[in-house]
Amino acid sequence: MSSPTQLTAWQALAQHQQDMASVHMTELFADDATRAKSFKTSAAGWTLDYSKNRANTDTIKLLLQLVEQAGMKPAIEGMFNGEPINNTENRSVLHVALRASKAQETLMVDGVNVLDEVRSTLKQMETFVSQLHSGKWRGYSDKKITDVVSIGIGGSYLGPKVVAEALTPYKHDDIDVHFVANIDGSDITDKLKRLNAETTVFIVSSKSFGTLETLHNANAARAWCLDQGVPETDIKKHFAAVSSNVEKAVNFGMAEENIFPMWDWVGGRYSLWSAIGLPIAVAVGMDHFYELLDGAHAMDKHFETAPFDQNLPVIMGALGVWYSNFHNAQTHALIPYDHYLRAMPAHIQQLDMESNGKANLVDGSGVATDTGPIIWGGAGTNGQHAYHQLLHQGTRLVPVDFIAPLKTHNPVADHHAQLFANCVSQAQALMVGKSLEQAKQELRDAGASETQVEEIAPHKVIPGNRPSNTLLTEQLTPFTTGSLIALYEHRTFVQGTIWGINSFDQWGVELGKVLGTDIYNRLVNETDNQQLDASTQALIMAFKDAQ
Repeated sequence: MSSPTQLTAWQALAQHQQDMASVHMTELFADDATRAKSFKTSAAGWTLDYSKNRANTDTIKLLLQLVEQAGMKPAIEGMFNGEPINNTENRSVLHVALRASKAQETLMVDGVNVLDEVRSTLKQMETFVSQLHSGKWRGYSDKKITDVVSIGIGGSYLGPKVVAEALTPYKHDDIDVHFVANIDGSDITDKLKRLNAETTVFIVSSKSFGTLETLHNANAARAWCLDQGVPETDIKKHFAAVSSNVEKAVNFGMAEENIFPMWDWVGGRYSLWSAIGLPIAVAVGMDHFYELLDGAHAMDKHFETAPFDQNLPVIMGALGVWYSNFHNAQTHALIPYDHYLRAMPAHIQQLDMESNGKANLVDGSGVATDTGPIIWGGAGTNGQHAYHQLLHQGTRLVPVDFIAPLKTHNPVADHHAQLFANCVSQAQALMVGKSLEQAKQELRDAGASETQVEEIAPHKVIPGNRPSNTLLTEQLTPFTTGSLIALYEHRTFVQGTIWGINSFDQWGVELGKVLGTDIYNRLVNETDNQQLDASTQALIMAFKDAQ
């Protein structure tokens, strides 16, 4: 694919941005009494209000033309049909198959019906979860399992952890699920201090069963079990794995029936719907895990079939490109007004930045545009007392997604009304701002002198015209959690397709791994480091001197 800058819609948008530069969003609302209704669409339990954007009907029309000209329709068809759209690795991209409807019987990839494999794995997960929840799975001393520790990193950690947290109200009463990822020994040490080896099971998630951080933590967990009295012959009663390398997992001490498969056609950051999501299923039960899949599938069908002018992932993806490439916005904030979604920005950060942090088009030539923005954020209302100052008065344009349920699982006095009021008011404040005259009048009303008014008022001016989307759902459930995450998966794909990049490889991750192994060997062995740069040599010596 050639650069999107060559598309007629891109060039028209560049001119259109000049026309819109002096238009304030408040003017758009004043000029269109139906704007709040017409700039809204719903699917899979979520409603998107995108009326608070620097966009009129012409903007949306041009953005949708860009989506069409970038080849979005054939790209969607290619993904859902199992074509190898991950061209650098010649792989299909089929996280959608992990949550396919029961009515779909086949999806062939290289002569294999992948849906048979998916459903077989789900049955295996049902057995595993049932044994834990019923108490049939016992530790070496015949005690019931009370704790499960998930050991993984990246997509094998973030997605499951975020979803398990999001579904806290659905938690199974008898088993606590914990997550370990960092190779920093403090991570696993802090978890193990609170656990009893007799009643703990570890789930080790690594496709190769050789991921550095995961394997080190798995070995630490194994050593801890042995130190706590677990006989080596009974290690299998305390470990399970999600891995393609069955031989290594068995050699570690695991029973083959407790080793779950991973497939090349699922990227790690898209894998929580697979056996990688086993910790979620343990935390909330298989029935709720199936509801999670159903929610994601509902968003899949919407993405696949809805007209682009009603399509949530398409609209959100196109608006993101509008700000990244035509307004020089370098970041994008996600602010969930729900405590249980507090870690969601971290998962979407990996999903988006690992997918679209690319500098080459699909054909290998260099991009002519900025690609993936920096994704960040945190829970409202906490952020209002931290980084919202920059959102309102800073020099950088930061588009925001506000995410909120209309109902809470934990009603406490008027807390939820206050929470939701803050969500709505922040979006409103970003849009309307405060003029110099308004600031002056505020000070006069407060009794300030004219000298004080003139000195202080400029500091109280808020320019407004800062864009945001608002995503609402009735309540956070397994279904709506699944559809929300699938929405962001597809939004990421939409943007990658517009930019003409491959959103499904991650070669930039590999170099650090290779160099990390080399540096580790230099830290633990006597080596000649003269060929390294002076800074790296000094850092190696600092570590050795401290041991």
